[in-house]
Amino acid sequence: MPTSDVFPPLDPLPSLPQPRVLSLAPEPTGVSAREVIGLPSRPNLSAREVEVLLAWIRCDSKPAVAASLFLSLGTVNTHMTRIRAKYAAVGRPAPTKASLVARALQDGLIDITEL
Repeated sequence: MPTSDVFPPLDPLPSLPQPRVLSLAPEPTGVSAREVIGLPSRPNLSAREVEVLLAWIRCDSKPAVAASLFLSLGTVNTHMTRIRAKYAAVGRPAPTKASLVARALQDGLIDITEL
């Protein structure tokens, strides 16, 4: 008995869509993995900028931050300007202290129990 009589020819399988792979590495299109899954981009803050931001959140004033970190008031102002610029550059402007507190909470820089 010939094989073609016993087994009918198979239909070709339909092509399946390719799965979307998420990568933590920057993609050439400029779209980050955080954006693909719906999370906002985080600015690339330096360790010192994070330190100044957290001190400012915990203190009542910029002069108090300057004194606690042994910085001049001008240096604290420069750090705060750069922090705000970096948040604005990733589409998450933070013009007020309250909005910077919200960004620090969203980015995991501070916990709600620390406020």
